[in-house]
Amino acid sequence: MHMWIPRSVEPRLQRSAKTRPVVVLTGARQTGKTSTFRRLFPKHSFISLDLPTEAEQAEKEPRAFLQRHPPPVIIDEVQYAPGLFRHLKSEVDAERGRNGRYLLTGSQKFTLMKAASESLAGRADIVELETLSLAEIRAVLPATTIEAAIVRGGFPELYANPDIDLVTYYNSYLATYLERDVRQLTNVGNLRDFERFVRACALRSANLLNKADLARDVGIAPSTAGHWLSILQASGQIVLLEPWFSNRTKSIVKSPKLYFNDTGLLCALLNVRTEAALRQSPATGALWETFVFAQLRDRERRAGRIGSLFFWRDRSREVDFVVDVGGRLQLYEAKWTEVPDMGDTVNLEFVRNALGRSRVQAGAVLSRTSNGFPFANGFRALPITDLAHE
Repeated sequence: MHMWIPRSVEPRLQRSAKTRPVVVLTGARQTGKTSTFRRLFPKHSFISLDLPTEAEQAEKEPRAFLQRHPPPVIIDEVQYAPGLFRHLKSEVDAERGRNGRYLLTGSQKFTLMKAASESLAGRADIVELETLSLAEIRAVLPATTIEAAIVRGGFPELYANPDIDLVTYYNSYLATYLERDVRQLTNVGNLRDFERFVRACALRSANLLNKADLARDVGIAPSTAGHWLSILQASGQIVLLEPWFSNRTKSIVKSPKLYFNDTGLLCALLNVRTEAALRQSPATGALWETFVFAQLRDRERRAGRIGSLFFWRDRSREVDFVVDVGGRLQLYEAKWTEVPDMGDTVNLEFVRNALGRSRVQAGAVLSRTSNGFPFANGFRALPITDLAHE
């Protein structure tokens, strides 16, 4: 018996289906897009374009395909038939008043966003589903430790069915991902090179992106590295975080920072298999920062904010995360420690002085401390579990 884990995005999906004729749910493979839709909309019929014959008909004879599968319908893996979008537009416009008719899922964000914004502007809502946040996991399994959540990652199946072996799961995830998504998104000549590239990216999670250095490590051209990074982004495997700029203090750095979306896949790529291995790994700090970033993204999504997350860096100092809410800033440092102290706020203090106290609304050190407490300088130590309530 598999357990269902409610997703924080569900109310938004239900609202969208009431107000828009088309809802597109994107996100990496196995994040639970299909099961979320099927659970929320049990009366919709269902068809998956994972079946090559269906995908071919949807692409080549979209009108006949849509007649065979009348709304309300969930169409799964819609990226396999990009030609379908233009025909959906005329179907939708024929009955403009009816909402929630076409619910689409797909694991290639940019292709879908482009198709939806070109053909279905104003008619579609696009929602991204990432892997489970700590809050979502703990709502169902309150005893899950932070360390366990980092190593296991956030793929719902790993919690719905706790007997699944992690190593097997992630090996097969990677194989499927390379075979299905990567092959379809591009003519990567050599999948072995691409897999080496993914592993090289894993070693750089939570670090500034240096394409030349990455390309040199894998033995590919820098332009190829750029193209492959965009594939990892489009398929929901990595996020690039941009630096925060203002006219008063130009952040010297122009490069983004690279993060994996999910720490479970990242741990698998770094051979961190257990909580004990996590504590001893040279990558612990980077894994923690990657995990904190995922929880911050979840919080910002729930607050309905888009494009609010950055980092700050000049020649000598960095603050891991800047949240910009209408020009008022919150600053966050990610520290693996269980006992944060004033020393952990040095960079927060520096940036607050550089930007001016009037702009910086709050700042905190996000760590594994069990209870939050204030520092003398007005910053706070905050357990990662309290972030959701901030």
